[in-house]
Amino acid sequence: MSCTRRVVIAVFPDVDILDVTGPAEVFTLANRVTSGTAGYRVELAGRARGEVTTSAGLRLVADLSFDEVDGVLDTLLISGAVDADPAGQGTRADGDLVAWVKRVAPMARRTVSVCGGAHVLAAAGLLDGRTATTHWSTAAQLAAEHPEVTVDPDPIFVRCGSLWTGAGISACIDLALALVAEDLGEEIALAVAQQLVMYLKRQGGQSQFSVPLSRPPTTRRDIDHLRMYIADNLDGDLSAASLAARMCLSQRHFARVFRQETGTTPGAYVQAARVEAARRLLEGSDRPLDQVAAACGLGSVETLHRALRKQIGTTPAAYRRRFRMTT
Repeated sequence: MSCTRRVVIAVFPDVDILDVTGPAEVFTLANRVTSGTAGYRVELAGRARGEVTTSAGLRLVADLSFDEVDGVLDTLLISGAVDADPAGQGTRADGDLVAWVKRVAPMARRTVSVCGGAHVLAAAGLLDGRTATTHWSTAAQLAAEHPEVTVDPDPIFVRCGSLWTGAGISACIDLALALVAEDLGEEIALAVAQQLVMYLKRQGGQSQFSVPLSRPPTTRRDIDHLRMYIADNLDGDLSAASLAARMCLSQRHFARVFRQETGTTPGAYVQAARVEAARRLLEGSDRPLDQVAAACGLGSVETLHRALRKQIGTTPAAYRRRFRMTT
């Protein structure tokens, strides 16, 4: 039996266009692959009806003004806008938009943010005492401005009850697929992902992007290649001696160059990469802890425990209970 799932997406000047069109496309495809029984109806809401110019210069059309949004909503989705300045990227939470979210969120079965939209939810007080994510480049800003929010910059998305927060830009599609999976099941979500020619669940979190990209550009391409090698061979020999030999450098010179380019030691970098991989497996699979440890190059369950306790202050079992993605 078909039903109506009303999805309202906020739009405003300079909004990131993919934050709007990505989820809208996912919901539209869900309707298509279910021959309309999914029942998603997407509406764009802005300060006023009519055209809104996005950050890409392309224009969207708001179906409704903020004041006209009433009644029951299935999903309220708050898109984001990221500003670039000489000090780095930042995001803004417009006061009128924040006030509107405070009013409308109680009408929605679930409230969702993508990218910088998490800053709006935080400003509205909806994320107090919760864990949230946002674009990796503005995670520090979110944490500094809203210390009452636990900001995790790595996940592609985080769910806390009826509140979902998503990472940056294209991650809005991953998040929308997860919403479809919650509503209609994994099989339908997979069919939508196939139509989009993408994975239903991507293999990594934001750390695969934020670790190399949040630092200044390197002066040595071979170091960048080495980091890719590390990510692809976490269960291999990644000792400083082995990596130095791969770079055809003495171990001492390699350690100096690597720290200069990455800001950390080879050993610390490898350990962080292995912990990130372990977190992804704990979130996205039911593999036993000994298999998780082996796949990430941590060797044993005891080493996995020590590494997670040191880096994120919890145990593998506790982390999995909190962040396991279930359907």
